[in-house]
Amino acid sequence: MSMRSLNMEEGDGPCQVNVRVVPIGEDLVVMIWGGDKPHVGAVAIGIPRPSLENPAIASSTTSVYALLGHKEDGLAKMMADKIASVLERNVVVTAGIHIDNISLEEIKEIENNCGRILKRLISSCMAK
Repeated sequence: MSMRSLNMEEGDGPCQVNVRVVPIGEDLVVMIWGGDKPHVGAVAIGIPRPSLENPAIASSTTSVYALLGHKEDGLAKMMADKIASVLERNVVVTAGIHIDNISLEEIKEIENNCGRILKRLISSCMAK
């Protein structure tokens, strides 16, 4: 399952989400950034495993580390968990999206952009 690096973006303006997927052997490193001050706010590691309820179904175990004062841990965990379980590959996700004085509408737009880009990322990786 060899693939090249993959770059994607979703959305416009300050709510645009950027993703770069870098394969390292069979594993993936996924970097997510955006906003006014892109950074590394959280890191998650997803490891695929059989589901505890039904071993025939893939699931994952995901661990997260958030840098002090950052709130991207939920996003990093969700992305790593989904990518690891669907693609059945080890994955490291970094996430850092910051907009000064962000509104609730902008948060929702970023969440929607992340959801769309996750679907595109998985589809692209499955096609490789």
